[in-house]
Amino acid sequence: MSETPASTPSRLSGRQWLFCAIAALAFFFDIYELLMLPLVVRPALAELLGAAPGSPLFNRWTGLLFYLPAVCGGVFGLLGGYLTDRFGRRRVLVWSILLYAGSAFGAAFATSASALLLLRCTTFVGVCVEFVAGVAWLAELFPEPRLREKVLGYTQAFSSLGGLAVSAVYGLVVKLGPSLPEIAGGHQAWRYTLISGLIPALPLLLVRPWLPESPLWQQERQRTRPSLGELFTPGLLRTTLVAALLTAVSYGLAFGALQQTPRIVPGLADVKDLTPQAREFAVSRVQMAQEVGGLVGRTLLAALALVVVSRRRLLQIFLVPATLVLPLIYWLAPGQGWGFLAAGVFAGGLLTIGQHSFWGNYLPRVYPTHLRGTGESFAANVGGRMIGTAAALASTQLASAFSGAGPAVALAHACALVALGVGLVGIVASFWLPEPDPLAKTE
Repeated sequence: MSETPASTPSRLSGRQWLFCAIAALAFFFDIYELLMLPLVVRPALAELLGAAPGSPLFNRWTGLLFYLPAVCGGVFGLLGGYLTDRFGRRRVLVWSILLYAGSAFGAAFATSASALLLLRCTTFVGVCVEFVAGVAWLAELFPEPRLREKVLGYTQAFSSLGGLAVSAVYGLVVKLGPSLPEIAGGHQAWRYTLISGLIPALPLLLVRPWLPESPLWQQERQRTRPSLGELFTPGLLRTTLVAALLTAVSYGLAFGALQQTPRIVPGLADVKDLTPQAREFAVSRVQMAQEVGGLVGRTLLAALALVVVSRRRLLQIFLVPATLVLPLIYWLAPGQGWGFLAAGVFAGGLLTIGQHSFWGNYLPRVYPTHLRGTGESFAANVGGRMIGTAAALASTQLASAFSGAGPAVALAHACALVALGVGLVGIVASFWLPEPDPLAKTE
């Protein structure tokens, strides 16, 4: 068994606070890097392709930029999960952060859509690997159940602060762009936003010598080696398959609906006639509302995780209303204004992003130490990144079928239908989610 009865949790020491701070910073920049794309994809492709938003070429490249990096992240993230179990949590954590920071920086200088796609792929790979390594590292440094729940829950809440930060940075560079140094011969806000992705590498280089390796992993590495096939043995098969499917649902709601919002805002009736700078500012405000909702959702999940014993019920608290709210928001949004959409994505972000924190709490509890990184990686990367993010491709392609209604209306209605379908699958599958021992200690 991977779990044993827990002892009473202790207070955090100074070093433990440092570990939490590093993990929170990593989670912060995970989402910071990922949520750059919804903000920059429209102006970036307009410049690099010269194609009009909503055109078949534009939609095809948008779908590729959302989906192919996720597939690459899923494939290499799964390998990264194995490497996390094979070579250690700390080493993989550090190198994955350096990879995604350097890739985001390089993407700022892309001169073609294909170069941007390639660098977004390597950014996604780094983020996917880092999440698995970071969650496994924290779960094993804080094995007591209640302390583990608190640490995992509240450090992951910093992910939404990363979303808020990138929205704020984008809004800032929209204003300051003309006064900043030229990049690739211009002052485009999307390039400055991407270049800011280098920031997480700087503090990491300073604190790396003080980061310990997981003591549980060090004890286990000499006894058992990880095996992907072990995830599909009778004792773990149901956990592996259901967790991967439900993680795909959580990512599908985010990528199929929420992450498409910045492309809907410029086409709204009260936004489309504004100046280009004012339109981009409206985009950043709506994105900010979504990320505030995500922060509230992650914080709420962290609090509920301590009082709701059933993990299945905890997930359904977020999943069921998300399946109702998201389709309604996106179907009605084109006939409303950007204020309605901002309020809607606040609620949608709360209900959807809270689910992402759920998996960071749930997955470390259902796999033994020697399989923890591999198991988490299969759910997050194969389920979430490779399957779930296909919802972005579905939304962009379905929007082309509705193109007679105008790009913004078509995309919004496509998002509504995709969110409804994905959510219904999740509600049905949630009844098969295995329940871990609530009093178990990570071991």
